[in-house]
Amino acid sequence: MQENNPAAAARKPRLPAIEYIRGISMMGVIGIHVGSQYIGNPASNAHLTALFEIFTRFSVPIFFFISAFGLFYNLDLDNWSYSQFLKKRWKTVLIPYLVWSVFYLVHDSWLYGSALPSPLYFCGILFFGVAKYQLYFLVLLLWFYLLMPLWVKMVKKLDMLWLIFLLGLQVMFDYWSSFSEPLNLFVYSLPDDSLLKPFFMYRLNYWVMHYIFIFVLGGWLAVHIEAFQSFMQRRRALVTAGFFLSMASLLAYYYYLLGPQGYTQLEAINTAHQLCPAGIAYTICASLFFFTIFTYNNYPQWLKNLLHILGKHSYFAYLVHPLFIGYLALVLSKSGHLMTAGIALAFYCAVLCLSVATAAIMRKAGDKLPFINALTIGVYKKNK
Repeated sequence: MQENNPAAAARKPRLPAIEYIRGISMMGVIGIHVGSQYIGNPASNAHLTALFEIFTRFSVPIFFFISAFGLFYNLDLDNWSYSQFLKKRWKTVLIPYLVWSVFYLVHDSWLYGSALPSPLYFCGILFFGVAKYQLYFLVLLLWFYLLMPLWVKMVKKLDMLWLIFLLGLQVMFDYWSSFSEPLNLFVYSLPDDSLLKPFFMYRLNYWVMHYIFIFVLGGWLAVHIEAFQSFMQRRRALVTAGFFLSMASLLAYYYYLLGPQGYTQLEAINTAHQLCPAGIAYTICASLFFFTIFTYNNYPQWLKNLLHILGKHSYFAYLVHPLFIGYLALVLSKSGHLMTAGIALAFYCAVLCLSVATAAIMRKAGDKLPFINALTIGVYKKNK
């Protein structure tokens, strides 16, 4: 999601890599959520689980990277309006977030026969982003937007040494939040009716501290775009090697947990995630890798067209895909079929195609009825 500054946009060329990475990330997020369905099969294949749940682990944090990159690429750091910035962000994120939250609450209440939440509980659902499992990302993004003056100051002052120091702090904080036994004992010892408990239980949903480094890195590289482009050109082999080595490291950690440590697949994927040290390294390397190959590698036109379609419709597909996961899972359940490896792959393809197709249809409808786009993806288009 980019900050559109007309004057700045006229000076700077469009970067297709941002759009392409959005599409790849959306595909990865769908993979993670399909993997959550597949792992319910007691005989699930550990290697396919790795494809769905480990290979894709860069997908959520890389969204923060490209969001920051898009914002700072077109933002005049010395002449920007915080109020205007927030006004635009509310339209592109807050309104769709509220609309989709209400939609999923009403839809799931109807589909599963559950009661609608009370007004107080509804406010808690909105604050923590738990109306549906993918919506917490928008809550985190809104917090990043609210704190934009802080990120601008950081990006303007940081040099490479301070960036490395920030990375060290990030690794330590994420490790503490994810694996601290005293923290977990404290949280789970709180009474269920404690007001404090959900603030800790759902900390991943609104504590921006978990992703500060990758967000600031995206903004910092956008501000230093010439140096970044030179680095990508000169160090393409190093960037590629870093990506595959970091991916191998995260996969090795996953298989180590499954093997010598005796973890279940569910326990392993909940440990070898994007906030563990190997996961943070994988996210950083994946961000640099995809930006490099989508900027400097040549692709056939059909692949560019496909990447463009995926990126163009990634936002809506991200928001709508749980709907198709839910209905397809119900079909499987009622038919008595377990999600085998073959069915899981077909399931993934079906969810991806249905989500992107629905996004394209809704965008087409939005060309004639602009309020549809305004409500669902925060984009208002005037009829020509």
